[in-house]
Amino acid sequence: MKNLSTILVLAVLITCCVPHVRSDASDHRYNDGDAVPLYANKVGPFHNPSETYRYFDLPFCSAGDVKEKREALGEVLNGDRLVSAPYKLEFRKEKDTEVACRRKLTKEEVAQFRTAVKKDYYFQMYYDDLPIWGFLGKVDKEGKTDPSEYKYFLYKHIQFEVMYNKDRVIEIGAKMDPHSVVDLTEDKDVDADFMYTVKWRETNIPFENRMDKYSQSSSLPHHLEIHWFSIINSCVTVLLLTGFLATILMRVLKNDFMKYAQDEEAADDQEETGWKYIHGDVFRFPKHKSLFAAAHGSGTQLFTLTIFIFMLALVGVFYPYNRGALFTALVVIYALTSGIAGYTATSFYCQLEGTNWVRNLLLTGCLFCGPLFLTFCFLNTVAIAYSATAALPFGTIVVIVLIWTLVTSPLLVLGGIAGKNSKAEFQAPCRTTKYPREIPPLPWYRTTIPQMAMAGFLPFSAIYIELYYIFASVWGHRIYTIYSILFIVFIILLIVTAFITVALTYFQLAAEDHEWWWRSFLCGGSTGLFIYGYCLYYYYARSDMSGFMQTSFFFGYMACICYGFFLMLGTVGFRAALLFVRHIYKSIKCE
Repeated sequence: MKNLSTILVLAVLITCCVPHVRSDASDHRYNDGDAVPLYANKVGPFHNPSETYRYFDLPFCSAGDVKEKREALGEVLNGDRLVSAPYKLEFRKEKDTEVACRRKLTKEEVAQFRTAVKKDYYFQMYYDDLPIWGFLGKVDKEGKTDPSEYKYFLYKHIQFEVMYNKDRVIEIGAKMDPHSVVDLTEDKDVDADFMYTVKWRETNIPFENRMDKYSQSSSLPHHLEIHWFSIINSCVTVLLLTGFLATILMRVLKNDFMKYAQDEEAADDQEETGWKYIHGDVFRFPKHKSLFAAAHGSGTQLFTLTIFIFMLALVGVFYPYNRGALFTALVVIYALTSGIAGYTATSFYCQLEGTNWVRNLLLTGCLFCGPLFLTFCFLNTVAIAYSATAALPFGTIVVIVLIWTLVTSPLLVLGGIAGKNSKAEFQAPCRTTKYPREIPPLPWYRTTIPQMAMAGFLPFSAIYIELYYIFASVWGHRIYTIYSILFIVFIILLIVTAFITVALTYFQLAAEDHEWWWRSFLCGGSTGLFIYGYCLYYYYARSDMSGFMQTSFFFGYMACICYGFFLMLGTVGFRAALLFVRHIYKSIKCE
């Protein structure tokens, strides 16, 4: 365990350092006329955030040699592909309608631009690490009902407005001149002069606060009202639920304890009923114990990963447009916490009297990474077919494989060895009988599927409103920065999951069904299935995403995320149920 604590400390230290590695321009001071780096990043349909392409995949002209910027692992995973832009924005040097480059567009290139304008393509650039966006063109639909009559125009003049404080760049905005356009309606060769204007304005905003503008976009009054409404709604749900369940359970358990105490004082030939009746079976180990222990280990690792991500978010590591910070943190922390999965799974497997701990360790390593790897292979192939920036370069894939081979796997094995040698015994307050009792017939609503539906609905209802903002950030262009509210919602989710699982476990035991192990895990994790159901609603009702690639990415990666939630919340539900079951059977005298 000492080694594992060292691993966790390293995880925090490395992750805190890695995301802060920013572009070499971010802390530069400039003199008048100095070249300030401007990089063109990507282009793509506005409503399809995963479908992005390199800037020069479209036939833009360049002012000279195009130089690619070296990027960190997280930036590549984020789909960023920065190259030198054709525009030159020297520090405090104003320019008025300067020609960046000239190009004669062929019929094929005109058709390519027209398709991009029709699909609402936008571009993204970075100037001294500050993001710039703009649309490529516009569609003139005024007074036209037939789409064949629409006119398509390409913007060719960008108007930059840059704000500075002494010798540092503070803010930049870009507007497209609606009167300086290239007509793309017909398939014919056209001349295009790509121009730009640069205006400089002084500001008193300090350099340290230049990202506040992006943070405040998610902290606007109407957004905060909805966020706080979400929190209040969730808190009321939690208070009502916990109060309701606590009252019922305390009353019922009190009656049970009194009844069983009277039974012990009465004649011995009285027949036991209820949850005490199955005390010889309740701690009988579950079927498929290796899979159960592996799921428990993977869920514990994902829970630890989530806590570390929240810690980094709350201290301000994931500020807006810290490109790739989140992806870097996820990769690094997941690799460094794999020892937790190995230790938890193997020690629990040995407590369940399992013998083949090596197979259990392999199962633990593949339980989450396996589906994620298969999903990645399919989606990366789709991205390669589309020539999108979401396709990872071969070098990046090699780096990830090396991290998995040299960090994740060894730590998993070390954790497994530590778990095997921990010699921990399963603490069961009751002796388990040699032969299991027969479970009485149960009504349909007490079977696994209805119980999962009941268990998943309440936690999902507590996080439902906040989910929209998370989806709009991950699968849209909104910025999410209110991590404190998100952390509160996460805590509420854990509390509701634990309470509802405990309640359902009690009702299951009261019905003399002693196979509660897997049921508690499935009921706890069922919220992940509800979140995936919300994905269907969000895709078809709340977003404008379309196309095979975007659809594949959305449902493919959301399936992996929801599967991760299933394992994590399933572990929380099982742990809560285990504590509850141990407590109630310790409180009675079992023969």
